[in-house]
Order: sequence, then C-alpha cells, then structure tokens
Amino acid sequence: MKKLLSILFAFTIAVSLFAEVSAADSDKAFSIMEAADNQMAYKGDYSCTVSLVVEKPGKPKENLQFKMFERIGKDTFTMVQLFPEADKGNGYLRDGDNIWAYDPIGRKFSHSSLKDALADSDLKIDDMSKDDNKWRKNYKVAEFKEETLGKYEVYAITLEAVTNKPSYEKSTYYIRKDVPLVLKISDFSASGRLMRTVLIPKYTKTEKGYVGYHTIMRDELNPGEQTQQIISELSFDSLPDRIFTKAYLEGLN
Repeated sequence: MKKLLSILFAFTIAVSLFAEVSAADSDKAFSIMEAADNQMAYKGDYSCTVSLVVEKPGKPKENLQFKMFERIGKDTFTMVQLFPEADKGNGYLRDGDNIWAYDPIGRKFSHSSLKDALADSDLKIDDMSKDDNKWRKNYKVAEFKEETLGKYEVYAITLEAVTNKPSYEKSTYYIRKDVPLVLKISDFSASGRLMRTVLIPKYTKTEKGYVGYHTIMRDELNPGEQTQQIISELSFDSLPDRIFTKAYLEGLN
C-alpha cells in the first residue's frame, strides 16, 4: 500500500510539473500583460529624471540620479548619470541589441548588458526600458491564476524566459483586475529561488496614461538590501535623433 501511495504521489508531482497552460489562457495572459503596458503613459518619445535611494545593511543610504531618454518600440534609449558628482556623465546607450556603457573620464565606450545592475543599485538596466513588445518574443506563460493581493483582486501571471534577453529566468507579475496595473513582481532564478521582489505601491494618472512613480526593489538574497526608485520631471515631448548617439554622450562633458 505504501509503495502504491508513493507511486501515486510521484505521478501527481510529475503531472503538476509538466502541466502546460492552455493556448487560450496563454493568449489571455499575454493580452493582460500588453493591456498593462497600454495603461502606462510611456508611448513614443519620453524623458524623465530617475532618483534612486540604495539601502544596504551597515552602510549609509546612497542617493543616485539619472536622466532617461527613450523612444518606445525602437529598442533605443540614452541614460546619463546626474548624481553623485563623482559619477556625473556616466552613461548608457541602447541601439537595438547593442548596449554601450560610457566612461566620461576615459572617454571610452564598452559593451554592457540589459541584465547589468545600474550603478550599485538593485535596479537592472532592463528595468529602465519601457519597451512593450518583449512579452510574446521573450517569454512563455508558465502559470496563470487569479488571486488576492492586499485589497485587490489580481491576475498572477508567471512567465518563463525563452530567449537570453530577460534579466531573470522566471518572473511572476501580479496585475490588478479592475485596472490592469502591475502591483508586484517576483523574480526567480532557473532553480526557482526567489531573487528579487519589486513593489509598485504608487501610481499617478496623466493625460497620457498611468505612471508608477514610486517603486521598491528588494534583494531577496541579501536581507535588508533594497532600492527605491522615484520618477519625476516626466516629459513626452519629441526627442531629437542626436540624443540617441554616442556623440551626444561624448558632448556632455
């Protein structure tokens, strides 16, 4: 009897591990992810100031500030560090699949990656990009559920990377049902270990759409370590092409 129960238990585990999300649920999940992107104000060109507060146990808080310029849907952005003064002028440039980091002291560019951390924060360079074409290209839907998060009814959508572009192998997005806004993201390693938790507790609505102006990123491997991100000075004015060039970064110093 014990042997039979063991076999049945193993079979149940195997079924759960290899169960796949139906095509209909997969399409619905991707549509919800895209609807959440469509709710956001980031469309076409935009620029903003990104302020980061980095907290690490046993160390004083570190304040960082960047200027972000992006052209949505074109895989193009330029980012320039404004603060602290010692790092002013450090920059990043994305042109398609090429990510360049710029050192203003040596006046040199080096290849970087969207998966790299931004300065000494818990923010990935990829987190700064608002490209909404990444879901169906880079992920498959591993799980699609309905849950409650605090006072909100949410969709819990777990996506697994199918390309090497995402920063994490697997991520679960918690998206409000009433208005499709991302409230929480849990990022996991390939082995399923929780690596990072992202909370977006504060949104504001503009004429262009919603902006999550306050984000908290917690490093789950190092308890007590987190980065807070504040978005300000948001503009949707058209940007000149020269901003998205190496010459622009070089000309700032």
